[in-house]
Amino acid sequence: MNRPLVITEDRDLLDDLVRIAAAAGAQLDVAHAPAHARPYWTQAPLVVVGADLADAVAACAPPPRDRVLLVTRTPADPATWRACVTAGAQAVVPLPEEERRLVEEFADAMEPHPRAGVTICVIGGRGGAGASVLSACLALRASEDRLRTLLVDADPLGGGLDALLGQEETPGARWADLVARQGRIGASALQEALPSFGDLAVLSFHRGEVRPIPREAMRSVLEAGRRGFDLVIADLPRHLDDAAAEALGRATTTLLVATADVRGVLSAAQVLRQAAEHTSDIRAVIRPGVLDPDTVAASLAIPAAARLPDHPRLTATLNRGELPRLGPRSSLGALCATLLRDLLPAETSPACPTK
Repeated sequence: MNRPLVITEDRDLLDDLVRIAAAAGAQLDVAHAPAHARPYWTQAPLVVVGADLADAVAACAPPPRDRVLLVTRTPADPATWRACVTAGAQAVVPLPEEERRLVEEFADAMEPHPRAGVTICVIGGRGGAGASVLSACLALRASEDRLRTLLVDADPLGGGLDALLGQEETPGARWADLVARQGRIGASALQEALPSFGDLAVLSFHRGEVRPIPREAMRSVLEAGRRGFDLVIADLPRHLDDAAAEALGRATTTLLVATADVRGVLSAAQVLRQAAEHTSDIRAVIRPGVLDPDTVAASLAIPAAARLPDHPRLTATLNRGELPRLGPRSSLGALCATLLRDLLPAETSPACPTK
């Protein structure tokens, strides 16, 4: 596998770049002169040019390419931005201010097949609304459609999504294992570590574990999920903690599951008020009740994404450790397929189910 290329004569800068690359699990090819960089220029997944050699790189007129960064300690110097353009770089990365960004750039460069996964958060408007079941069913349906899917349990008091899916005995890492590792998590390492079946990987909690998820751990997991999966679904607690707020801030769309009754709408409105502080695209999934679904959506003043039908046998099926049938002929399967079609990019989303 080709390695990121660094072009610099600045020994102190090189020491910093080697350290930063190591934090991302990357090794570097190093050229101390532009001429030495020629064999690597087009093959490297990422090129980092030190400001000390930017003009020399430009003088060599290397072929245009993407993913070229100029690294500098003097971002305020007007000459830095001129050098960025002449060297063919797409951005200036000042150190040490944007060290974390550079870690991520090196990490992305080392992923063998980076993806651009979509993150969907699901949150209940009240207890028992069915947010966890919807999260699990969406993830199952997506994986059945051959989308590589990560299901993230973000509620330490929720009982465990692995148990909901009958997979609590499946070996693999849980939140405590990932938090203990600290630092950045690679997409490939995350896939290998988690319990999985088919195209679905699940991150949940050890039994009895009630510790909150650190914000940094949630950020690392979601970043790895974006790089390594087509779809990330995060099941959030109603009382938002730092990790849930982090997930909401990274969500493409958030689904708020609301029940169509007065207390359900009032409770959902309170949850919505909190969630709206962290994300903008929030849509309602409405459970049937005494109120008209259009009235519920109008009361919450957010778009209605879907109406979630009642399934009297679903709870019994899950309690037996069986997975629900989510084929196109089942109403729940059709609902999940329609949501995925609406929420995912056209090149990723599964076809609309046949009715």
